[in-house]
Amino acid sequence: MKLLAVFTTVASREQAQSIATALVARKLVACAQISEIDSVYSWDGTVQHEPEFRLLLKTTSSQYQAVESAIRELHAYELPAIFAIEVAHSYEPYAAWVREGSSGL
Repeated sequence: MKLLAVFTTVASREQAQSIATALVARKLVACAQISEIDSVYSWDGTVQHEPEFRLLLKTTSSQYQAVESAIRELHAYELPAIFAIEVAHSYEPYAAWVREGSSGL
């Protein structure tokens, strides 16, 4: 079972904490990290510059669809950024902790 780093961005710290807490409580992710960022992007034909909060969610490939579904359920954006990067290498005891923490059980 491969580890994934799943990313999404939200408009407020409160929403980031709410999504993070829900996903950890549901055991869909073992850990969620929240970082404040500045985003520059094109939306509706104009360039936007907004503060956002990035969530880095640590989970497994087998949980990706459930994680994506939960983010879509909880997210306020019309088109949330949700993407995953496969972890090529990880410290095995840590990887085991991620697998256990994102078991969905």
